Amino acid sequence: MESQTRGGTRWRRFAVVMVPSVAATAAIGVAVAQGALAASFSVSGQQFKVQAGEMVGYDFVQYGALDKNSEGPHPVAVVGLNKATISNLCQSVVIPIPGTGKDVSMVLRAGQGKDKVEASKLYIDADVLKADAEFEQVDIGVSVNDTTKGAGKGKGPGPAPGDTIVPGSFAQQAEKVTFRDAKQRAWATSAGTFNLKGLKMGVSFGKNECFKDSELE
Repeated sequence: MESQTRGGTRWRRFAVVMVPSVAATAAIGVAVAQGALAASFSVSGQQFKVQAGEMVGYDFVQYGALDKNSEGPHPVAVVGLNKATISNLCQSVVIPIPGTGKDVSMVLRAGQGKDKVEASKLYIDADVLKADAEFEQVDIGVSVNDTTKGAGKGKGPGPAPGDTIVPGSFAQQAEKVTFRDAKQRAWATSAGTFNLKGLKMGVSFGKNECFKDSELE
């Protein structure tokens, strides 16, 4: 931790601030197993990778939630932003072809030049996120029910609609957050608007991703 002041905190690795929320997602998993909650957000069977040279977001909120697919529930840490700009965006997904032993990769890139990707009411469900991060006006340990940041249901702050959360569980929020050299493995992304400047998409055989798994360690 480079500095710690009320309203201005900077961490070299976002994983440091993620620890309490990982515990929160574990509590959600237990609650689901005991039948206290139902996993309500359905996702595909493939995770995908997202990389950004820089992401600047406003009205940041982060909390634990649960996604599900045919394999069962998956605990995630949700990052919510009311508005964001992203430079050097790369998104990749690898899909195995049944019965062939081969993979097909789809890679999307945008915001590579002077024009940045713009998003509003952005929510990202990820189980791993690694970045250099800087927060402004940050509150850590807020009850998820009392968060005042994020985009919520499009009418106010808080968790995204459909998210399964433990009422009163850990959350954090900030007026502004800057992620640099961000890499994440995600299950889902949703946005009110997603303006992809300079969009380029490619599909190819093989495992061609934005970054290697070892870069998340």
